[in-house]
Amino acid sequence: MNTYSKLIRPLLFQLDAEQVHHRAIQLGQLAGSIKPIRAIFSSLYSFSDPRLQTEVCGIRFSNPLGLAPGWDKNGRAINVLSAMGFGHVEVGSISRGPSLGNPKPRLFRLPLDQALVVYYGLPNDGSDAIAARLKRLQLSIPLGINIAKTNRGVAAPPESDDEVIDDYVYSARRLKDVGDYICLNLSCPNTRNGREFFEDRQRIGHLLQALSELNIRCPVFLKISPRGGIRRIEEILQAVEGVSWVSGFVFNAPPGKPNCLLTPRRFVEAMPGAVTGKPVERHINEYIYMMYGLMDRNRYRIIGSGGVFTAEDAYRKICLGSSLVQLVTGMVFEGPSIAKKINQGLLSLLERDGFANLSEAVGTGSDL
Repeated sequence: MNTYSKLIRPLLFQLDAEQVHHRAIQLGQLAGSIKPIRAIFSSLYSFSDPRLQTEVCGIRFSNPLGLAPGWDKNGRAINVLSAMGFGHVEVGSISRGPSLGNPKPRLFRLPLDQALVVYYGLPNDGSDAIAARLKRLQLSIPLGINIAKTNRGVAAPPESDDEVIDDYVYSARRLKDVGDYICLNLSCPNTRNGREFFEDRQRIGHLLQALSELNIRCPVFLKISPRGGIRRIEEILQAVEGVSWVSGFVFNAPPGKPNCLLTPRRFVEAMPGAVTGKPVERHINEYIYMMYGLMDRNRYRIIGSGGVFTAEDAYRKICLGSSLVQLVTGMVFEGPSIAKKINQGLLSLLERDGFANLSEAVGTGSDL
């Protein structure tokens, strides 16, 4: 066990989960503003090897492992995160207007399951403020921008289709030139109608048509729910057919609570939100495998997330069809050295299987 797992994590897990997250962002923002501290982080946590380098949708990545959205929602700690061994960082989700998110408590730990229950509801500063902040950055790694609809709370009146789509379009217009790629979150499990609205394939088409007018030049990924099986994946692929600027897909955390949890059900049911981490890993892996088998591999790429704690976890997603891999929950449980450990392990796995570089391993396996 490392120092984090043996000494630091037990102390942190005695404290409120959201407060720890908030303080970590504050410390990260401070550390990122001081160049010598960033250099120390880089010396401790970075690991590079040309065999881990990959090009996805025209973007060069030093390694395939990224920090998923949800950790740095407002782009405040990106400077220090970019020095922690990740190949990319994705911020957000970001909405048109600022949002306080869902009522507290809204973040819970399930140590027995290596999981979190997340009910944040997309709190963020809004696209105007975050776009201004991100424009000032000069990063050494690619930056992803995750966009979602503004969460106006459970008491807000229903919004029309046009209002929902206009929300995405406004944010995309403000953010399309400040990152290396955009990810449209079409399936947030923790906002009102967040996961149902785009289950109508026609609505996806309407959104893409509206966004086409923005002339977005960077790659665009769609973040979708792992529900509905092969039929749903086929519907998604039909919805994006003919939209040349859609570059690939990411699967969100599934809504609700899986049946495989070790934590007593009476405790879990009292926690609002969706489960992330190890319990959803296999479910999402199944969808990565299905999507890779059905999509046009010359056109689309997959970013795999969900339950990535080790190099073996990341490698499995790559072999199932992911060109890039992301994590958040894994860092909560394994600490700031996780990116370095996973990248070192990936190199060993590539050598074991006789691959000269990472791209050779994509889609070569079927072990879920």
